[in-house]
Amino acid sequence: MNPFLFVRDPARRPLPAAPQRPSGSAAAQPAVALGLILTTLLLLVPPAQAHHLIELLHLQPTPLTGLLSGLAHPWVGPDHLLFLLALALVGLRQRRRWMLGLLLVGLLGSAIGLLLPGLPAREALVALTLVLEALVLLQRLPATLLLPAFALHGYALSSSVLGWSQAPLGFYLIGLLLSQGLLLLLSLVLLQRLCLRLALARRHLLAAALLGCGAAFTWSALVA
Repeated sequence: MNPFLFVRDPARRPLPAAPQRPSGSAAAQPAVALGLILTTLLLLVPPAQAHHLIELLHLQPTPLTGLLSGLAHPWVGPDHLLFLLALALVGLRQRRRWMLGLLLVGLLGSAIGLLLPGLPAREALVALTLVLEALVLLQRLPATLLLPAFALHGYALSSSVLGWSQAPLGFYLIGLLLSQGLLLLLSLVLLQRLCLRLALARRHLLAAALLGCGAAFTWSALVA
């Protein structure tokens, strides 16, 4: 028996198959599913159910509770939370320093809300900003319109602290600034990496879902 019959030729050895990387659309599937689930859940919670943390826990306004309330307030309002997170899609065409401009106009809106409260149909207008944001995503409106829209959100967030003394109010504004900064950092930096992997058609799908949420929230605020 020829012993060389059992010796494999290295030149004929099959090369291992290269690992296949998931395509951009396949890799973006979890992001799309997460976005659709989030919008569906948010539709089940009308904006009118978003309360102030102090009201929920029946606390007295103090510097500590004011700070905690400011930190939590942007998270308990579904329309405001969705508006902030959807900025990840808008931010694809914006610079990072755009986040600083949004924070400044939001704080300015809160200051105006403290000085000139009582804007009629405030909650409906805030919900309508989701429709505006969706139209910006669909490139039907310029992104600069989101600056006054963000100021309107800041205006609405100040309505629940009217009549507070200076110390709790100051700590509330600090907490609000930190919380909104964290949400903007999450949307414009972390979530933006997922959005970059989305195809244009899927971004339009998310924009349509956002438009539907805004219309539903606006109707809920008008009939409440």
